[in-house]
Amino acid sequence: MSRTTFDLLVVGDANPDVIVSGSPRHPAFGQREQLVPAAGLVLGGSGAITAYGAARLGLRTAFAGRVGDDPAGAFVLDALRGGGVDVSACVVDPAVPTAMTVVLVDGDDRAILTAPGCLDRLAATDVPPALLERAAHVHVSSYFLQPLLAAGLAGLFALARAAGASTSLDTNDDPAGRWAGLADVLPVTDVLLPNENEAVAIAGAVAGPVSDVEHAVKELAARGTLPVVKRGERGALALTDGELIEVPARPATVVDAVGAGDSFNAGLLAALLRGLPLSQSMSVAVTCGTLSTRAAGGTAAQPTWEEATQ
Repeated sequence: MSRTTFDLLVVGDANPDVIVSGSPRHPAFGQREQLVPAAGLVLGGSGAITAYGAARLGLRTAFAGRVGDDPAGAFVLDALRGGGVDVSACVVDPAVPTAMTVVLVDGDDRAILTAPGCLDRLAATDVPPALLERAAHVHVSSYFLQPLLAAGLAGLFALARAAGASTSLDTNDDPAGRWAGLADVLPVTDVLLPNENEAVAIAGAVAGPVSDVEHAVKELAARGTLPVVKRGERGALALTDGELIEVPARPATVVDAVGAGDSFNAGLLAALLRGLPLSQSMSVAVTCGTLSTRAAGGTAAQPTWEEATQ
């Protein structure tokens, strides 16, 4: 019998997103009311969106994170359960509120305002060792928003690998702009999932200035990880065994790109865990990211495995 109960364990952030579509670039202060075309309350957080997308793609998925004991936390947990994600390892913190994000969308650009709430309380020790031993793969999101988790991540990944799991990391943005602390994490990270700007910033922090994204992926690969870089409408780029692999994106009419990178993550992991080769897995990932932009919010248009591979 297989030791695993879950194909994927996601550790990271979860919060409600309030998405405001057609937002003005500079909202008017002074108690002025401005009308916008649409707004919605949806599941947010890179980790939560990745977990939801992976479950939709057919993976047995668990999520470990931290929410407040409040309506926002209940919304998050209900949404994840409704998507088939096991949240029994989530910590409900009565002392601190659930994180909240407002996303102001203007065309294909967006501004993201996050109140971190309990995000900075999630620690590597919140993840039960028995859960690590039951997962085939462990993915962590939003490294820089969760300093306690970041501080213990190298040890967490080492434990996961010792138990037979593979690992992946999507750092997301560093609001402080320092990109520090990853030198010990990269060697125990099987797959690193940055976008182009993040790849250059991370490589610059661990290796010194880099000239472009191709230079960045070479420096990151030299640290012992497989970098798979999200490039939006230009698809994806990876470096493995010294060879650059590029996968194009197909044309799409974008309604909302919120969470597209997280849907990419879910698609790549679902394909790799099914044993597909890297280039084909990247194609599935790009398709998942693209299809997720068909509707507002990070999860509303995430594809099934059949949709992603047809």
